Amino acid sequence: MKKVQFLAIGDPVVDDFIVLKEARVTCDIDDTNCTISMRWGDKIPFESVTSVAGVGNSANAAVSARRLGLTSALLGIVGGDALGKDILSVYKKEGLERSYIEVQKKKITNHHYVLSYESERTILVKHEQYRYVFPKKLPVPNVLYLSSLADSVGKEYYDALADFLEKNTSVFLAFQPGTFQMKQGVEFFSRIYKRTDIFFCNKEEAARILSKEGTVEELMKGLLALGPKKVVVTDGTNGAYADDGARGYRIPMYPDPRKPFERTGAGDAFASTVTAALALGEPFEKALLWGPINSMSVVQEVGAQKGLLSRKTLEGYLHAAPSSYQVGEL
Repeated sequence: MKKVQFLAIGDPVVDDFIVLKEARVTCDIDDTNCTISMRWGDKIPFESVTSVAGVGNSANAAVSARRLGLTSALLGIVGGDALGKDILSVYKKEGLERSYIEVQKKKITNHHYVLSYESERTILVKHEQYRYVFPKKLPVPNVLYLSSLADSVGKEYYDALADFLEKNTSVFLAFQPGTFQMKQGVEFFSRIYKRTDIFFCNKEEAARILSKEGTVEELMKGLLALGPKKVVVTDGTNGAYADDGARGYRIPMYPDPRKPFERTGAGDAFASTVTAALALGEPFEKALLWGPINSMSVVQEVGAQKGLLSRKTLEGYLHAAPSSYQVGEL
């Protein structure tokens, strides 16, 4: 394994994006808790299907960091099938270091289905039962980015990761928990939370993690109490918020050039871009302005990676931003 600046840990997948033509969306009165429905026992027409290989929270982060100029890799597992080869081919084209990818030849690669309708999506997920063993010898990266892994990943794996992080105090840890990691609970990840340098989630996830509702400010204080040095909480079209323990920040959305096409990967783009900006030496407030730009670009395309920007292009958007695009105080 070669040393890299940015190492993401998580499961890579192949996503099939199915754009629906006919569906019904029903929401509560405050536009939350929405459900999508289609006719039962019928043939449902769809508009298009697009297959995207090598995605997933951590995979998206690794590609994002690479395009922004960092040497980058993903520590993950693929099966010994054609989809696994497709993922490795994508990473080769992206310039990712591939020696951190384990191929379990008798397994199949994670394959998810994304039902896309009116710029939102519902994802049908299934994590394959891989054999997870944290590497005994792992070159020390500058940044380690931890996100979604299968629910079958046990405490032994995370304890080995925590041992590695506690031994290598120079590693900057970004933690963006996936669905199963949030379900496993705060106590399960107590050592990881305490070692985290920057933590990312959305407002609904923050309430789920803390098992309580509250204002964004209250939720961020609750997350900081778990141990992270900085927390960032996104809130859809309301923008995002951050707290470094001394100050609270409000981050606006970057103006969309047109209506978003598909929102998959917006959160990954935001979190990974802020992390990459910090790794590139940008101050925290400026890093917070980088994140929404990549999110804006990603939602203009199908999939979580096509719209990810180079550093030059992102900085061009930042230079052209309206005067109102500034980090404010809470």
